[in-house]
Amino acid sequence: MKRNTLKKRILIAPLNWGIGHAARCIPIINALLKKDYEPIIASDGEALHLLRKEFPELIFLSLPGYDINYAINKRFFKWVLFKQSKKIYKAIKAEKKQIDRIVSEYAISGIISDNRLGVWSDKIPSVYLTHQLNVLSGVTSKTTSKIHQRFIKHFDRVWVPDYEKTPNLSGKLGHLFPQKSAFKITYIGPVSRLIKKPSEKKYDIMVLLSGPEPQRGLLEEKLFKQLKTYPGKILFVKGKINTKQSISKLKPFTIYNFMTSKDLEEAINASELIISRSGYTTIMDLAILEKRAFFIPTPGQSEQEYLAKSLELKSIAPYCKQEDFNLEQLQQISQYKGFERIEATTDFGELFTFFEGK
Repeated sequence: MKRNTLKKRILIAPLNWGIGHAARCIPIINALLKKDYEPIIASDGEALHLLRKEFPELIFLSLPGYDINYAINKRFFKWVLFKQSKKIYKAIKAEKKQIDRIVSEYAISGIISDNRLGVWSDKIPSVYLTHQLNVLSGVTSKTTSKIHQRFIKHFDRVWVPDYEKTPNLSGKLGHLFPQKSAFKITYIGPVSRLIKKPSEKKYDIMVLLSGPEPQRGLLEEKLFKQLKTYPGKILFVKGKINTKQSISKLKPFTIYNFMTSKDLEEAINASELIISRSGYTTIMDLAILEKRAFFIPTPGQSEQEYLAKSLELKSIAPYCKQEDFNLEQLQQISQYKGFERIEATTDFGELFTFFEGK
């Protein structure tokens, strides 16, 4: 496809693992548009669907899905993923082959890959966006981190959405100790599609679900059962990106299948407490909006378990295992301070100068 514009085209490619990677690409896409670039979006599944709803005017391309199956029992989480490693590697190779074609066909000037390991090119500036310089997987963390870092070396730059120094949000996930020079790392500060705004309280609790099945659905079922006797108002967002938005009411719940960024921003600002997974994108959103939260890590995901435990140790938010959640757990909230004000300091203009030549 020949370029029909003088604007430089930047390919944005988020991983389809829940919707967190796609969601944190939204402020980057908005910044590219503001700086007069032309973003082209490539992904698969719910990540692609979410961004289509946010930016219907842009070009969208489908990439091969990793099609990962997830264990119901957390004890088998790592084993189930390990068994699929060949399939994942095959998908990464297919992804790389497709990217080579896309770069040529669509006259791409730069790449921003959010945790998609095959989305890079040695012909144009390629950026890897991640908060996981280290990949936690229990006793195998050293091995999984080395494998991930081997893939990262293909990229020209690494952007970490966090602060380089303490206090920070990602801890040992996003920081190498001691700092290594194998790749060029820029800490761009926390990024969020949401803005804190003064708002009158509408909901006592907002449930914000996300992440892969079957665990998303299992938590949905658990929370509906445990919260049905709650005396206040609950906004329940299932995190299912369907063709159309649906809204229903079943006391004490107001239920949405999904929310766009504008609706989500209004809803979180108007909610006193957020119950959610401890995914990193969600943590950035809640930190920037200075919210109180209760976290329920996805069973078996060491990263979310680490983040939840870290926030508890800092007296920011409590958490519990999925199987242990009940209404009484929320009584802990008063003992925690919630997220305090942080600054979103990303200088996108400076970051994007990287795409002006390689």
